[in-house]
Amino acid sequence: METSILTRPLLTIAIPTFNRAAYLQLCLQQFLPDRNFVDDGTVEILVSDNCSTDQTAATVEIFRQQGLNIRSISNEINIGSDANIAQCFNQARGRYVQILGDDDLYLPGKLQYVISMLQENDYGVVCLKSYGYEHDFAKERPSGVSGRRDFTDASDFLLEVGPLITFISACIINKDLQREIDARVFCGSNLVQVHLVILPILRSGLNSYILDYTLACKRANSGGYDFSEIFVEKFFDILKSYESVGLPQSAINRLGDKLLVSYYPFNLLRQRLANQGSPDATFRRFKAQFGNRGVFLFFCAPIITWPKPLAVLWGWGAVLIGRVWNGELRRGWHFALHRLSIAIGRR
Repeated sequence: METSILTRPLLTIAIPTFNRAAYLQLCLQQFLPDRNFVDDGTVEILVSDNCSTDQTAATVEIFRQQGLNIRSISNEINIGSDANIAQCFNQARGRYVQILGDDDLYLPGKLQYVISMLQENDYGVVCLKSYGYEHDFAKERPSGVSGRRDFTDASDFLLEVGPLITFISACIINKDLQREIDARVFCGSNLVQVHLVILPILRSGLNSYILDYTLACKRANSGGYDFSEIFVEKFFDILKSYESVGLPQSAINRLGDKLLVSYYPFNLLRQRLANQGSPDATFRRFKAQFGNRGVFLFFCAPIITWPKPLAVLWGWGAVLIGRVWNGELRRGWHFALHRLSIAIGRR
């Protein structure tokens, strides 16, 4: 497909940011080798600055001087995280929109692969595989499989990508499949992105999951919310709200089972180790959603309710089982080896 600076962008990469100029610098730096896509109008880079008081504006200007064409929005007041994300979606000019966290990075060569995919087929959502890093995203990159999986069944796609539909950076969204949507109506949930993902998944006959590691994401770099409130209570309330437009209850139940095995145990374990959240409130939210479902009682309930030493021991076992079941053991092993090498190096 030929492109021109006069055509509509194929993809808008919209980056909401607030007072994280150093992270934004690293994020934008990864686009310099691929600035030809920006120059010819295939990709639009949009930075939405939520009234930062640091060097964010200067950072954007530095990259403009290096030849990276960036469109920017500077909010006069801090409108909040949800509203800034919604603004990114609403202001994006591209047919597809990726709302990329300012601390998340494209790996070398991966944007080119994504562009070639979007040029070949019409997708509802393309989901990108990611990994967490602490210091050096290149050295900490785990090995893994390559290729992609295309899905014509929305339920199967949701089951495959699992919690990635909650991860703001991982989903490239077909905006044309929801032209009537004003993303501002979804503010207040901390999960604006989930709303924006569900409709194109359901309305498209084709969704895809890229199996190669495509994004590197700064580990443990967000917070300020109660995990069970957002990722259990609010998340499943959102999913259930789309049953009336074609999201099967069976798909929601299958996804819930997957999260109980491969996603929730690690986050509950991290919460117990850090003494965060209320165990009573956490258990109440899980119980309200999953009842006496066996997979909940076995994998998650002990981490929430047992005395801390036993909960932690059980939690590590549950995490290991979940990683094996989800095919993520290699990534976990890579992370453990990296942490060990750092510990040895500090001695």
